[in-house]
Amino acid sequence: MTLLLLIVAVCFLSFANGANDNFKGVASLYGSDAATYRTALFWATLTTLAGSLCALYLAQSLLIKFSGKGLVTDALIQSVPFITAVAGGAGLTVILATRIGFPVSTTHALLGAMVGSGLLASWGEMNLTALQHNFVMPLLLSPLFAVVLAMFVYLALQRVRQRLGIGESLCLCVESEATLNNETSIMAMAQHPATSLTIDTEVACANRYSGKVLGINAQSVVDKLHFLSAGSVCFARGLNDTPKIAALLLLAPSLNIHWIIILVAGMMALGGLVNARRVAETMSHKITAISHGQGLAANLTTALLVIFASQFGMPVSTTHVSVGSLFGIGLTNGKAHHRMFASIVLSWLLTLPCAALCAAAIYGMTSTFSG
Repeated sequence: MTLLLLIVAVCFLSFANGANDNFKGVASLYGSDAATYRTALFWATLTTLAGSLCALYLAQSLLIKFSGKGLVTDALIQSVPFITAVAGGAGLTVILATRIGFPVSTTHALLGAMVGSGLLASWGEMNLTALQHNFVMPLLLSPLFAVVLAMFVYLALQRVRQRLGIGESLCLCVESEATLNNETSIMAMAQHPATSLTIDTEVACANRYSGKVLGINAQSVVDKLHFLSAGSVCFARGLNDTPKIAALLLLAPSLNIHWIIILVAGMMALGGLVNARRVAETMSHKITAISHGQGLAANLTTALLVIFASQFGMPVSTTHVSVGSLFGIGLTNGKAHHRMFASIVLSWLLTLPCAALCAAAIYGMTSTFSG
C-alpha cells in the first residue's frame, strides 16, 4: 500500500511538472507570434518527451544527486514515507503555482520538500553543507548567469545580423480602405526593383527580417533556427528534470529504471497537454515583448546553460534559467516587465517554504499510516 502511494505521488509530481514546465521552452515562439499556442504546445511535448527518454543515458549523475544522497541520512533515503512526502509536497506546490499562472521550479520544490520532511524525520541530522553547495548555489546563480548570457548572446547575434546585411522589413500600415485611393503610387512602389511591398499586421511586420543568408530568405532561416532552439530547450528540460523525478521511484522493487523513465515521461507529457495554458500566457506575454531573433537568443541561452548543467550533474532550474534569459532580453530591448518579474521571483522565494510545509504534513500522515 505504501509503495502504491509512492507511485501515485511521483505520477502526480510528474503531471504537475509537465503542466508548469513543458511550455517554457516554446514560450518565445508563442510570444513572438512565430507559432500558435497549439503548434507550440505540440512541439514542446514532442521534444520534451525525446529529452525525457534520453535522460537515462545522458544524465545518470542526477539520478544520484536528487535521490537526496548527502542531504539526509542513508536510512531516510530508503524510507518510503519520506520519498512519498517529498514527491507529494513538491507536486502540491508546483500544481498550485500552475493554477495561479506562475512559472516555478520543480527543482526548487523538490529541495524544499526534502528539507521539510527531512527536518521532521531527523532533527539535527541534515547536512546543511551539502544543501548549500549541491543545491542552493546552482539555483541562486543560474538565473543571474542566464540574464547576463542572454544579453551577450542577443548582442552577438545582432552584430552577426548586421554583418550579414539582414535588416528589419518596412511595413505598410493600412488603417482603412480609404487609404488605398492612390493605387498608382502603390503599384509604382511595388514594381520598383529595390522595394518589396508587404501588407500585414503591425506586429507581424515588426517581427520580420529582410535579406538573405547563403541565398536563403533571412526570415525563413530565423524561423527555422527559432523552432530548433525552442525544441532544444524542451529537450534539455526533459533531460534535466526527468532524472530528478525518476530518482524518487528507485525504491519501488517492481519497477526497473526503464519503466520508471517511461512512466515519468508520459505523465509529464500529459500534464503539459492538459494544463499548460496559464503558465504559457505568463511566460510568453507577461515577462517581455520579444521578436523572433530575440526569442532565438533567449532559447539558445537556456539550452546551453541547462545542457551544460546536466552533463556536470548540477541540478539547476530550467525555469530560473528560462525566465532569466527572457528578462535579460527584455533589459536589452527596453521592454522588460519589471513588476511581473518581481512577482515571479517572489513566487520562487515562497516555493521552498510552501513545499517544506506540504512535505512535512504528508510525511507526518504517511509515517503514521505506515507505522
